[in-house]
Amino acid sequence: MAEIATKTRIYLDHAATTPVLPAAIAAMIEAAAVIGNPSSVHAGGRAANALVETARDAIAAWAGVAPDAIVFTSGGTEALALALHGTRLPRLLVSATEHSAVLAARSDAAHIPVDGDGLIDLAALESALSHGPALVAVQHANNETGVVQPSAIIAEMVAASGGLLLVDAVQSAGKLPLPAADFVAVSAHKLGGPPGIGALIVRNPATLTAVQKGGGQERGLRGGTPNLPGIAGFAAAVAAASDWSAVAARRDTLEASLHTLHPGVRSHCAAAPRLPNFASIGLPGVKAGTQVMALDLAGIMVSAGAACSSGKVASSHVLAAMGLGEAAGEAIRISLAPSTTDDDIIAFLAAWHDMANRLSRKAA
Repeated sequence: MAEIATKTRIYLDHAATTPVLPAAIAAMIEAAAVIGNPSSVHAGGRAANALVETARDAIAAWAGVAPDAIVFTSGGTEALALALHGTRLPRLLVSATEHSAVLAARSDAAHIPVDGDGLIDLAALESALSHGPALVAVQHANNETGVVQPSAIIAEMVAASGGLLLVDAVQSAGKLPLPAADFVAVSAHKLGGPPGIGALIVRNPATLTAVQKGGGQERGLRGGTPNLPGIAGFAAAVAAASDWSAVAARRDTLEASLHTLHPGVRSHCAAAPRLPNFASIGLPGVKAGTQVMALDLAGIMVSAGAACSSGKVASSHVLAAMGLGEAAGEAIRISLAPSTTDDDIIAFLAAWHDMANRLSRKAA
């Protein structure tokens, strides 16, 4: 049979998920062979529990916290939900550019505006905090633009008001030191671990009550049999630290090259503090979904905003909150990894240039 040629696929959507590291896969396979429920008292159960607690110790050391601060969850969304629903504070304040896992979790949240770069309006936050203690939810780094919030300043403001701070560090974990906060949410599949496992870091367990109750697992804060292979893979992923030093340079080269190829292109938040691997690129007059599909046909995988909307492509609420109007529906997210090569960037630029020429003519 004649061999069928296949198009080379280039993956530039690492903010959605990144490939599972070989070390994490090996740890998962080893853990899957362990016979025993970690809650059982027999030898098999004790062996399984030892694996969970060894992984907890490793993840706590990576995060710079005590082991009992780590509460394993099914991922970032559940970690955020545990904090959002498990605290007793009467008010919830969230930045307008939070992930949908926060914005859709509670209908009573008050939104704090952001500026044109997506940075939270500190004066508006201070004013909101003046009305009494609140749970404040702010991303460490945005999942669409990579913009890094001034978490240390925010933490001081929230603490002074008597409130609690929840930081979504799903995108920043493994790239930046984790911020100091009352609650920090992380997810394994963004940093080379498996999907379906994450953690909520809880500074003081007394500030949290269980949402998912059951057999008393996770110090009574999250019931259910632990995901043993996932936990083992999570710990292996954080132990295999990645080198991000060259990633920002490739991202900057990509953005500069796009402006040379098409002067009308928009680079969102380029002047703001960002994670090293994010680029939010707008092509005026061309819908983001159209761009994503055109690039996919050319073998390039990127996304339009967040990848947590059941395959739907909608105008970015993040860019809309930044005041970009129609441009909020014309931006794609390109997210790199240490494994991204110069050849990958060259191939992307060629495909994007061809797409921009074709689609811009149609939009004119």
